[in-house]
Amino acid sequence: MIDNKLIIPKILTRENFAQFGDVIEVNDKAKHFSINDGFTQRYHDLAEVDVTQENGRTLINIFRSTPLEQPVSIKMMERHPLSSQAFIPIGQQPYLVVVAPKGELDITKIEVFLASSNQGVNYHKGTWHHYCLALHQVSDFIVVDRGGAGDNCDVINLDGSLIIAPS
Repeated sequence: MIDNKLIIPKILTRENFAQFGDVIEVNDKAKHFSINDGFTQRYHDLAEVDVTQENGRTLINIFRSTPLEQPVSIKMMERHPLSSQAFIPIGQQPYLVVVAPKGELDITKIEVFLASSNQGVNYHKGTWHHYCLALHQVSDFIVVDRGGAGDNCDVINLDGSLIIAPS
């Protein structure tokens, strides 16, 4: 029998997510300035997109994510050794972000964040993460990642004993 461990999601902030990547959001801390004759505020340089290793190129995709049954069991983690990967929600639904530090996967260091619909995330190169976890309804995300030669996705299957508290 597997002993389950309950993980309670933390609210996603730029500060508590910094070791894993960037939070992409409009707020007073973000670099911003006026453009287009003052009719537009440009929130500038919100994430470090890193896709050029081994002649990679930038891809812009839309992922459509179906919510998993709650409570969610963490059954896998993946990382992209050649690039960053950004997820920016298009809709109005919150979602879960599951991450662990770079290096060999240590399941005791997995963290879960609750992201609002106005926050995106950019996982730094090599950061372990679960695929996007939509909540409540099917949700679309703009995804910026790497195309090109080379194996850019390592996946580790887990036993599902880590459970995310319902959100």
